[in-house]
Amino acid sequence: MFKIFTPTYVAKNVYEINVDFFKKIGIKCIICDLDNTLDAYYEQYPTEKAMDFVKKLKEAEIDIFLTSNNTETRVKPYADKLNINYIFSCRKPLVFKFKKVLKNFKYDRKDCLIIGDQVFTDVLFANRLKIKSILCDNLVSKDQFFTKINKFFDKYIRRYLKKHNKLTDWREI
Repeated sequence: MFKIFTPTYVAKNVYEINVDFFKKIGIKCIICDLDNTLDAYYEQYPTEKAMDFVKKLKEAEIDIFLTSNNTETRVKPYADKLNINYIFSCRKPLVFKFKKVLKNFKYDRKDCLIIGDQVFTDVLFANRLKIKSILCDNLVSKDQFFTKINKFFDKYIRRYLKKHNKLTDWREI
């Protein structure tokens, strides 16, 4: 049962991951969650950390695609500032909307990796799409109201996965 909630890798946060790691495992495109993964949900525009991370990915010729369950008014200005593609109101973990995007993608699923901070949205989404994933811890402890419910159950799934040695740190590769 817990296999569907098991990420390929885990990391403390997206910023600790060395860009060479993505190259090493053959990643050409990163599909990254926005809120509490790339930046706090209350950051209207990308922080310097986010801008630097995206710049390093672009220099390494790795595309980044922003995905969020949040609204266009939240996602578009953020993505535009980074000059990256995005999808808003994605409805993760449902995959129907993103499968339409994948049809126009220039990458195979094996070349992609999803990074997010939630087991019930991001990891489940990745596993349903058969795409590698990295589960990160929250960037900030403060969360949006509707996310708190997911996070309540999320901590129990993470404990179970850790107890049963199902979490592979990205540095172990």
